[in-house]
Amino acid sequence: MIVVGVDGSVPARAAVAWAANDAFRMHQPLRLVHAVDRQPHQISKFPDPDRPDQLRRTGQKALNEAVALVHERQPSIEVTTRLEEGSPGSILREQAKAAAEMVVGSRGLGGFTGALLGSISDQVAGHTEGPVVVVQGAQRPTYGQVVVGVDDTPEGRPALAYAFEQATLRGSTLRAVHAWRLPVQAFGTVSPHEDPAREEMVKELLKPFARQYPDVTVVEDIRYAGAVEALTAASAEADLLVVGSHGRGAVSSALLGSVSKGVLHHAPCTVAVVRAS
Repeated sequence: MIVVGVDGSVPARAAVAWAANDAFRMHQPLRLVHAVDRQPHQISKFPDPDRPDQLRRTGQKALNEAVALVHERQPSIEVTTRLEEGSPGSILREQAKAAAEMVVGSRGLGGFTGALLGSISDQVAGHTEGPVVVVQGAQRPTYGQVVVGVDDTPEGRPALAYAFEQATLRGSTLRAVHAWRLPVQAFGTVSPHEDPAREEMVKELLKPFARQYPDVTVVEDIRYAGAVEALTAASAEADLLVVGSHGRGAVSSALLGSVSKGVLHHAPCTVAVVRAS
């Protein structure tokens, strides 16, 4: 099942369209979720007994519009809706437990009041074991390319698996980007643009996935740059950027990891954050 957060905003509508297409490609049912968050409206100075019903009506309207969009894009997929009471971040994290993929818009309105990109990153992407896809609202050309960040940590392997699957489902080229920099003390001892060991490392990491997905054309892209800088630049001509989540901190902002958080804020395309279980 694919779960998508719905609030009626432009990015949320883009997320619904993205999720509908992914559900069709992955042969998954789709669940549309709207969170009715009463907290911002519970202001005792201005009591409004009709406000709770209005919030639910607004949420149901957003869900109905989302269902219509799904039927327009992919009429054959199974779609259900959930109107839940509570904090959007908590509701989405709970719904994500049973999901193959969680999809959200980059910025929220209405039922997701205050759910800007940083809030989504901290409350959803950093706490969800499955892939979390953050969809931009702006229209972009279709490039036929998926970009994935490659490193030699165990946390990076789920991102590679997800990226290869997405590339084969879309019939897209996969650009595998590995970014690196020399330690400051090493400058002057090695050319920063020559490191055969890194090229071999990238080939070895990609090899098992390339065998599993022989139809995917892979471009190995090794850059002497910071990871966020390299991935953001590569994503300029990508339909999807996939990164792993290496965060291990005790607070939500640390759980996401600096690279995944950085690309969520700077990449121009849709970003999938895949956190290792």
